[in-house]
Amino acid sequence: MPRTNSPDPVERRLRWDPRREPCIPAVKTGGGTVLLSLREILHQADSLTTIDCSTPGETVAVVEFLMAICFASRTCPSTADEWREWLRDGRSLRPAAAWLADQPDEHWDLFHPETPLGQNSLLAASFDESGTGTAQLVIERAGDYNQFFDHHHLEDGEPLSAADAFRAILTQHVYGTYGRARISGKHLGPTVTNLATGRLQGRIRIVPLGRTFGETLRLNLYPADGDPGRLNTSWTSGSITRRNFKEKARPRSPESPADLHSALGRSVLLRPTRDAAGAIVVDRVLVGAGEVLDLTPELHLQDAVFSRTTAGEVKPLWPSPTRALWQEAHALYSAVRDAQPGLYARLRSLPYERERLGRPYQLWAVGLISNKTLPVSWTDGYFPYAPAMEAHLYRASRRGSRIAEYLAWSLKRAAVLASEKLHPAMRPADEARQMSRFDARWMFWPAAAKPFEHLLDTVIDEAFDNPDDPAAVPLLDYTRTLTDLARTNLVHRLDTLPPNQRGFQARADALRRFEDDVRHPKAPAELRGETAHD
Repeated sequence: MPRTNSPDPVERRLRWDPRREPCIPAVKTGGGTVLLSLREILHQADSLTTIDCSTPGETVAVVEFLMAICFASRTCPSTADEWREWLRDGRSLRPAAAWLADQPDEHWDLFHPETPLGQNSLLAASFDESGTGTAQLVIERAGDYNQFFDHHHLEDGEPLSAADAFRAILTQHVYGTYGRARISGKHLGPTVTNLATGRLQGRIRIVPLGRTFGETLRLNLYPADGDPGRLNTSWTSGSITRRNFKEKARPRSPESPADLHSALGRSVLLRPTRDAAGAIVVDRVLVGAGEVLDLTPELHLQDAVFSRTTAGEVKPLWPSPTRALWQEAHALYSAVRDAQPGLYARLRSLPYERERLGRPYQLWAVGLISNKTLPVSWTDGYFPYAPAMEAHLYRASRRGSRIAEYLAWSLKRAAVLASEKLHPAMRPADEARQMSRFDARWMFWPAAAKPFEHLLDTVIDEAFDNPDDPAAVPLLDYTRTLTDLARTNLVHRLDTLPPNQRGFQARADALRRFEDDVRHPKAPAELRGETAHD
């Protein structure tokens, strides 16, 4: 693959090393965002609040890679007891930074001709024929990049900085959607075009967050079942026997945590050049099939929250285009309450610390919503967790979600009645369209998220004064807020009724139905001003 027009490519080829080059946006604890190298991130982890990449998925991908580095450097706890000690003592992550400094330079060169970091140099034979613009590398810009569609935008696209390209590679490895890659199979084999679903694509990834980024990494590291393993730095380096592309991929089981968290879910190759200012950028890319993993839930999905589908299938909690993550928060707290093996059993084992209640951890849930092969949007949510509070938070989130569901159901019933009163002779085919004019749910659901977040925070605060039942009072306050919100949204939608007798009657009947539903004996107890005891 051509790297530059230099007559002396060995001596003058472009090099870029994320261990030394600024590549990760990080937030200092004192405020302000800086761009740091991988070594600086690990060396300064406890003086950073968080990392702040361009999308939630990119941030998760970087956390995954930093975890892999920690495992590969043996900077990880060996037992659950040691994990708690690491959190209690704030164990430094600087040994991982020192380990990085000692690694061979050729394994960390993003543009190395044989072992480019995170890439597959074997794609070079297909690069001139199949390489496209940089849009193909960035999940949010690429669309489905199917080889059978004429996607002109993939041929263009502004060059990416080396740092942006590096983070985009990490994101592709874990979140890439399935489909057919825009690459010919004549050089490597026909299955190089068969893109598999990324390891984290199609499920919600839960990332516990601490007060500092160092604490976040310590929360997410875990005792390895055996050797912590070695890092995947490129397709053609290391001890792992990679698949070929002559036949259908046979999923392999990850050898270790370091292998798992740095697995090469895509074959990628980048072409570097310099921009007008002399900075190293990437102007062309190629993406093909990567590794396919055989994952065991107990070993490889330690953060997953399992839920049952309407068909009865048990699977990790998945991102939904119609249901916000906060509506499923009770599933997270249920996993901690029940000490689900893995992350949640460790969280459950953390000692009760009264002073910690004022500074809870956050459980950050992230998912990629996609329509088959087409990525649509990222979804994420933050849910507080304080040790020994899981039962109270479970109750508050489950009741809070049920109350919101009931109010949304009541809004739909009011909208249906208003539509029927206004159009008594309406054709069945027109029912949904006519009802949508008065349906306040699309306004209600986004607005309900903030009161729900406030509910969970208040439950933790209430534990100082009411440790036996800190959820009771916040749930009643939340219900009043949500009911007022639903009523206001409904009135706003009913304002579109015509100012005539039929319109006034439809408005009155719809409002009466809503109030009757709110006061109904089968409504959640909190809507009647009572405390639920389940």
